[in-house]
Amino acid sequence: MRTRLLLIAGVPLLWLAVLGSAAGAVYCEHRARQLFIELEGLNARRDNLQIEWGQLQLEQSAWSSHAFVERVAGTRLHMATPPPQDIEVVAP
Repeated sequence: MRTRLLLIAGVPLLWLAVLGSAAGAVYCEHRARQLFIELEGLNARRDNLQIEWGQLQLEQSAWSSHAFVERVAGTRLHMATPPPQDIEVVAP
């Protein structure tokens, strides 16, 4: 009698546990796929930002080169090197 009662109450509980475990496994797999897709998107964004960073570094080095600064000073700002007699050297 006791065994029969245990079977009647135990089997549905075991089925609920199995179904709950299966639902949990499905949810975990789904969430893992979502997170993987998000990770791949972030990796692609990181790669694009690294490319942009490299391009900006190249641009900065071009803008800060001595020849470029001299050219801009002469053409846009109308600056020129003073004649040697007008240059004064200040010593500390």
